Amino acid sequence: MRAQRLAPPSAIVRHAVLLISGALILIPFVWMVSLSIKSPGEIFRASFSFWPEQFYGIENYTEALTSSPLPRYMLNGVVVCAAILALQIVICAPAAYALAKLDFPGRNLLFALVLIALLLPHEMLALPLFILGAKLGILNSYAGLVFPYVVSPLGIFLFRQFFKTIPDDVVHAARLDGFSELGIVSRIMVPMALPAIIAFGIFSVVSHWNSLFWPLIAVRDQNLMPPPLGIMVFKNEEAGNDYGPLMAASTLVVLPLIIAFLSAQRWFVEGLTGGAVK
Repeated sequence: MRAQRLAPPSAIVRHAVLLISGALILIPFVWMVSLSIKSPGEIFRASFSFWPEQFYGIENYTEALTSSPLPRYMLNGVVVCAAILALQIVICAPAAYALAKLDFPGRNLLFALVLIALLLPHEMLALPLFILGAKLGILNSYAGLVFPYVVSPLGIFLFRQFFKTIPDDVVHAARLDGFSELGIVSRIMVPMALPAIIAFGIFSVVSHWNSLFWPLIAVRDQNLMPPPLGIMVFKNEEAGNDYGPLMAASTLVVLPLIIAFLSAQRWFVEGLTGGAVK
């Protein structure tokens, strides 16, 4: 029997760095789950332990679901994230197709502007967006939460890079078959770019599900609050933060994102790497 070859030192170092990095990333989440099943006395105890001596999870999770309308907040998050993602695909896919497959004056300049927009933090646009939302009368509504994000520079860039990998002969054949440019986008390009759409969808949903800055400005009605803004209900300036239910609510809010990412992991990686082939 031939002896198995030992892994080279570079591979060992690489895997060690990945394991350490993964552990450092997971520690806050594991600690969050640990606090969500501890009693108030154990949370503030000086000794350190991940597993509680007294399991207090049922009480914490029950209070998280009953002391505030957490299911309503999560439903708001689903509605807002789904609306944003749908509108982003409808707007970004044709824009990316034009930048990737059409030849027109100023195309390179427009693509440069898209790259510049990727560098700008969205928070710097908060004031003009707030004024525009007030003029349109869409603040304190679902439209006010969705409107600022319908055009995504990241979506245009990612779709454009993926569309560039699709042969031009496919587009020419579709034109010969009588497809319009919008028909090519909706019936050919978008189905072929499904991995890129899934990858972008994960980025979009995670970003807007966790968004606090803009909802804090645009929404006052508790029935419209998304999950991050709703979690602030557990903050009590007089009695202090109720950390057990707070961590339980945070766990419930994060859990759908983890499940969605694990379910779409293969398409996520394929979508990110597909645009780098060409």
